[in-house]
Amino acid sequence: MFDVGASELLLIVIVAVVVIGPKDMPMALRTAGRWIGKMRKVSNHFRSGLDAMVREAELEDMERKWREQNEAIMKASPQLPSMNPTADDMQAPAASNPAPYTQDVPASQDHAASQDHKAEGGANVTSEEPRQAEMHLPPPPP
Repeated sequence: MFDVGASELLLIVIVAVVVIGPKDMPMALRTAGRWIGKMRKVSNHFRSGLDAMVREAELEDMERKWREQNEAIMKASPQLPSMNPTADDMQAPAASNPAPYTQDVPASQDHAASQDHKAEGGANVTSEEPRQAEMHLPPPPP
C-alpha cells in the first residue's frame, strides 16, 4: 500500500533526528509505537467485525438455498408409505394351508433338542412321537 523504499526510509530517519533531536528520539519512537499498536488493534477489531458480518450473510444465504432445495425435493418426491402396518398387511395365511412353514421332527431329533433345551434351563420334553416345529418366517408373497 505505502511503497517506502530504503532511501526514503533513510531520509525520514534523518529528518526525524534533525527535527526531534537525538535526545528525545527514544521517547518519540515509544510514543509512535504505542499509536501504531492502537491503530493495529482498531483495524483488527474492525476487520474481525466485517468478517463476522460476511460469515453471517453467507450462512443466511446457504440456509436459504438449503431450504429452497429441501422444498423442491419434498415436492418432487412422492410420499413414502407409512411404517404402521394396516389390517390388510396383518391377514393370516390362507385357510387351506393352516401351517405352511411346519415340518415333522423325528423323535430322535426331538429328544436331542429337548436335551439341549434342558441344558439351557428349559423343560424336558419326553414325547417319542414326531412333533411339528414351527419356523417363524414371513408370509409368502401373494
